[in-house]
Amino acid sequence: MRSALVLVMVVVGALTPTATPARAATADTAATYVPVARHSGKAVRVRSAADGARISRYDANPGTDRQWQIVRPGTSAPAGNGSPTDPNVKFFGRWNTADPAAHVSEWAGAYLVVGFTGRTVKLKQRNAIDFYASIDGGPDVSYVNRSGTVDLTPTPLAAGNHTLRVSYRPIAGSYRGDAVYRGIQLDAGAGTFAPPVPAKLVEFVGDSITVGQQSSKQALTAYGWLAGERLGAAHTQIAVGGACLVPAADGCIGMSDRFLRTGLQDNAANWDFSRYRADAVVINLGTNDVGHGVTGAQFQSAYVTLIRRAREKYPNATILALQTFRKRFIAETQAAVRAVNDPKVSFVDTTGWIVEATDTTDNVHPNDQGHRKIADRLAPLLSSALNTTG
Repeated sequence: MRSALVLVMVVVGALTPTATPARAATADTAATYVPVARHSGKAVRVRSAADGARISRYDANPGTDRQWQIVRPGTSAPAGNGSPTDPNVKFFGRWNTADPAAHVSEWAGAYLVVGFTGRTVKLKQRNAIDFYASIDGGPDVSYVNRSGTVDLTPTPLAAGNHTLRVSYRPIAGSYRGDAVYRGIQLDAGAGTFAPPVPAKLVEFVGDSITVGQQSSKQALTAYGWLAGERLGAAHTQIAVGGACLVPAADGCIGMSDRFLRTGLQDNAANWDFSRYRADAVVINLGTNDVGHGVTGAQFQSAYVTLIRRAREKYPNATILALQTFRKRFIAETQAAVRAVNDPKVSFVDTTGWIVEATDTTDNVHPNDQGHRKIADRLAPLLSSALNTTG
């Protein structure tokens, strides 16, 4: 996730940027800083980029609500151009940013948000892809098999400030769309600005159920997306159809290992976990392992590994281990939670959350109603962990 809150900041004696402090005459106005109080080690935190937003002290980490940019008095932050490297474009989820001209999303549920001025916006694509776009918090509009420069505002908007959110269809099964962000095209004289971003983030780790396969809008109608949106939290879905927990000999993707990667392939680069920190992690795995010869002992061992890896990468996160809706490997999941002996790791009994006959499409994959029911049960648990309401 690439972002920074662009605000006027006066650095006083009690605050120290995590970068080497610069003299006032040589302050880097293009850099971002995490100011930390010397006496407490707490960072300066703001809940939004809106005027009058509350500022407080909180645990120091690279979260977007703790990043500040120095703006000289009488000036404003420069408008961006919407390119992949524009800091005003906020990327949520795991994006491969190796190519500065084309950022690639592989996992389900990754999305981007950018603020822009003017009356029109066009999305620059490479090859064909299905995606959803929402402007100013409106409905997610479906665009199917689009490539090149895609006009998102055939009817121009009112002049002023706007926000755009884009989410690409996940690469799964036989679908091989080109989920690549190449930038946006705006009116002459228009530019981008940093949109407000949530202070909290939830990561959902799973298989096709977490992807939202067979729901109407896939990732956007999956329980993880729904729960995150309800809580006003950022969200990621590190999930792919057919995934197992255990890396199986027959080639089933093992999420206990793939959790560490930027993308789906076993040779994908390791993910840089400093790019965002999850405040909560929800694991929903085990539905597919039965069909790949995984033993109970193997499953429990791999679950312990995944929990410990999540804890290492997200030291303060609440971790919820969901009972699979198919009721597979329940005892092993419970034993793994007990084995890590971590007060912020819990097993969640999902009995009765959905009814297979009415809430799934095939007795396995939830339909839209099923995903809403799961989100209804999960949101209150996450709300408690995130200290939000929902």
